[in-house]
Amino acid sequence: MSELRYPHLFEPLRLGRQLFQNRIFAAPTGYRNMTYDSVFPEEYIQYYRRKAMGGCASVSSGELIVDTAWGRGSPNQICIDNPASHIPLGKLAFSISRYGAVPTAELTHAGMYANRTLAIFGAQSQGEAYGPVEMELNGRLIRQMPEEMIEETIARFAQAAKTAKDCGFGMVLIHAGHGWGLHQFLSPSLNTRKDQWGGSLEGRCRIVVSICQAVRKVVGPGFPIEVRMSASECYDGGYGIDEGIRIAQALEPYVDLIHASVGNHEVPEVMTVTHPSLFLEDGCNVKYAAEIKKNVGIPVAAVGALGEPEQMEEILASGQADVVELARSLIADPDLPNKLRRGHPEEVRPCLLCLNCFSNQQLHGVKYCAVNPESGHEHETLYSLRQTGPWKKVLVAGGGIGGMEAAVTAAKYGHSVILCEKSDTLGGPIRCEEEVPFKKKLGVYIERQILALEREGVEVRLNTPVTPALAEAIRPDVIIAALGAEPLVPEIPGIRGENVLPAEEAYRQPDKCSERVLILGGGLVGAELAVYLAMQGKKPEVVEMLPDLSDGGNILHAAALRLELGKYGIPLHFGTRAEEVTPQGVRCRAESGEVFFPADTVVCTLGQKPRQEEALALRLCAPEFYMLGDCVQPKNIANATAQGHDIAANLGRI
Repeated sequence: MSELRYPHLFEPLRLGRQLFQNRIFAAPTGYRNMTYDSVFPEEYIQYYRRKAMGGCASVSSGELIVDTAWGRGSPNQICIDNPASHIPLGKLAFSISRYGAVPTAELTHAGMYANRTLAIFGAQSQGEAYGPVEMELNGRLIRQMPEEMIEETIARFAQAAKTAKDCGFGMVLIHAGHGWGLHQFLSPSLNTRKDQWGGSLEGRCRIVVSICQAVRKVVGPGFPIEVRMSASECYDGGYGIDEGIRIAQALEPYVDLIHASVGNHEVPEVMTVTHPSLFLEDGCNVKYAAEIKKNVGIPVAAVGALGEPEQMEEILASGQADVVELARSLIADPDLPNKLRRGHPEEVRPCLLCLNCFSNQQLHGVKYCAVNPESGHEHETLYSLRQTGPWKKVLVAGGGIGGMEAAVTAAKYGHSVILCEKSDTLGGPIRCEEEVPFKKKLGVYIERQILALEREGVEVRLNTPVTPALAEAIRPDVIIAALGAEPLVPEIPGIRGENVLPAEEAYRQPDKCSERVLILGGGLVGAELAVYLAMQGKKPEVVEMLPDLSDGGNILHAAALRLELGKYGIPLHFGTRAEEVTPQGVRCRAESGEVFFPADTVVCTLGQKPRQEEALALRLCAPEFYMLGDCVQPKNIANATAQGHDIAANLGRI
């Protein structure tokens, strides 16, 4: 008999009459790449199916809207009351259940946040919305939901639950948290109604209790009901954990599992608490679930920045929660449960908590993970086969993020791979951030990629720059150039002075920075460096020529970063261009005219210059030649990872 390394994680759980094979649930994460009439493409199904393949006990859909006209928060959410969605939802449920996972349908209503986008096709509402009370919200009049509409909403949740069960889902999750419609009724600061649907705790909970009762009536006994709630709203003026406990106790008699999340994603200061940023510790919200668990007699699920196996095992072993719900960790590695079941945590791709996935979903409708090149392309890679074309000898030039991913992928597909790195370590310049507390996951990821190189049999040569002569000696069939970029140093008088440091050196040796530090460049690198130096007790300021932080497309991480900059009181000077660096500071040009910033240390974070010429020097040294990552155009980890994977996976096709 084999012994499990994480016995509590893989202990079965029974909710109602439904058996769950372990305690790792895939928390709801939405999918926006679909049409406006709730018809979604095949990739939607494969996104969730991939998690079931990875060994989760339950895989939850994203938000299924129970009321097309009055409950839709964005135009491309799935409306379960639309009959056109039922056949695809049935296919989704079957695709999840065929791997032994329980498909869970998340049912929700946006309440006062419904119909913010007026271009919702076919909506009766034309931009109108209803909440617990009448109010003005961002220039819109929100009407108080009349009692007959409340009763209709209860009926719609019940009908949605019946539809979900008929489609093959094995559990329903009633979303009563995060600022959506049911949470609005639970919140004492929002729900000040004087009738039976507001005011007192009993009144505020009445709509959720009534929905649970109505759902139970249509799904029958033994069919599990999960309710997601905010155990604390986590912002000034919102309710705290004491009120959250009272809400949980009021809901306890009617549900099988309390999913204890926190916050409100419509309140900017807690958006990245509900979805924890890298500035927060692992499992930062578990303490709220633990308090709920102490005060109810039914199972409780914890959620938020979970993914470290030892921590998750301890959460369950210590009785802080009965279930761990994972979101981004399963985007980073959908095989996490199976890898832990086999006792190999070192093979798990760690989530960096960078919010690249959710930012891309908001901007482009698809989640692209920084470390998992499969994300957003599950439908393409799900059926991909190992190398079936001609075997290749592959030379990868550069051992940074993109080069390592290319080497690992090419070796997985059966090619013979040599990876050369001119320095004495793998990982690239980004390793300078390893000691930054909020970047600790980055070092873990790099070390696990190094282990993956070993597992796949990649020959690694350190202190070995790739030159045409070396390529001639190796005689590869393929060269993949991943040579990265170097710091861009603009022609500013004094920029090469003794008081000026490149960002990499400031990260590696923050003690070289004096107390007064001026950072030139307000991109993510410069802004994160400012936070790191402030954590060291220094007094950084940031100068940026653009009118705002340059977020590189990671809008949610930038939002979290702004909160940290405000927390440390770091001055940000936008619309300001450096014109001269002196031993005493930097002379700049702002809209108001010339301004001088005193500083003892100046750090240059003004961008990167791709090593294109070095890469192009190798273009005739093999029959096949590819360039990827920063040596093409400096971007980010996600770009380098995706390019490295896709180029390598395509080798041997012809």
